[in-house]
Amino acid sequence: MDVQDVQAMLDALFGLPPVLAYALIAAGSALENIFPPVPSDTFVILGAVLADRGTLVPVGVLLSAWLANVAGAMFVFRLAARRGPSFFEAGWGHRLLRPHQFRRVSSFYDRYGLWAVFFSRFLPVLRVVIPTFAGFTHIGFFRTLFPVAAASLLSNLVMLGAGIFASRNVGRLLDLAGQANSWLFGVAAVLIGAIGYWWFRTRREDEEDAGDPEPDPYEALRAEDLTDEPPDESDAAP
Repeated sequence: MDVQDVQAMLDALFGLPPVLAYALIAAGSALENIFPPVPSDTFVILGAVLADRGTLVPVGVLLSAWLANVAGAMFVFRLAARRGPSFFEAGWGHRLLRPHQFRRVSSFYDRYGLWAVFFSRFLPVLRVVIPTFAGFTHIGFFRTLFPVAAASLLSNLVMLGAGIFASRNVGRLLDLAGQANSWLFGVAAVLIGAIGYWWFRTRREDEEDAGDPEPDPYEALRAEDLTDEPPDESDAAP
């Protein structure tokens, strides 16, 4: 990133009241969960520079970025959880995942969901996709919240510390952060390619195994959303 561009961003932030600066950091961190190209790391680093120069407080920068990032991720999680497995029973959802594919995804989340959510928070694109499918598969609010919060806290602590340590050379630091994100995007691309290969391979299995009836993978998950009804006393023995 050009030094003049960085300085222009810093000058704009310096001119804001602290409350608005914190709000801008929070907005950038939260928006990443909906629109992945938004660079939340950049907002944290710039906030760290302001903290080092006395405009903001380091704890305030950390809390505004961390809480907003977690809240954004869990907001997307709740939207997906509200639709649940029914999203894949018809329309675009059914075209995306067939019943036997959704069953495999649910099994994966049951076994590895916590770690998948944690490590995905460090990878572009997947940091949005993985928690979203955690909502679809109903692995649980807290089983998703804990790894999201832990990974986000770790990431923001690193960015905050780096920003404070190198606040006088923030342009170089942002370049290094961009390079790191490029490498992480490469890792994410490999994983996305593997997921795509799995999707195409298991898609064909649906046609090969069409004659073998399988249990409805959505039935158990739908049952979680139903309210238990009391037994009908008229059916009880006298």
